[in-house]
Amino acid sequence: MGVIAVNHEETWRAEYGIETSANPNVVWSIFQDVRGWKTWNTGIEHIEIDGPFATGTWFTMKPPGQETLRSRLIEVRENQCFVDETNVGPLTITVAHRIESLGVGRTRIVYAAQANGPGAAEIGPAVASDFPEVLAALAKLAETRSA
Repeated sequence: MGVIAVNHEETWRAEYGIETSANPNVVWSIFQDVRGWKTWNTGIEHIEIDGPFATGTWFTMKPPGQETLRSRLIEVRENQCFVDETNVGPLTITVAHRIESLGVGRTRIVYAAQANGPGAAEIGPAVASDFPEVLAALAKLAETRSA
């Protein structure tokens, strides 16, 4: 599991990744099943998507003990990546979810987060605090389904 972080007062970025033996197409199928995210991501209590898993589609997610967040898929590239964007007041949080093939039998799953706006340096790390656990759970599920 790797992490790269860049912090400034109004900009925060970090990248987390995990290598897995899971088939990249299986990882993508798990990403596309938005309603199923809560089965492997403990940071989601409830989630609904307002249409197809495609660029421009909105979804609503409620983390445990927090208010509901409204997010939009701003980029979807099948079997490669999707990027979601969430606005919280003047703060914009963007998370890219990438699938990188490392050759025969190896895949890297990457979450790259960026927060821009007032409080980014405080809120960004809070948003991404569970990414290592989420990636581990995602990799485990994908490996099980790839077997």
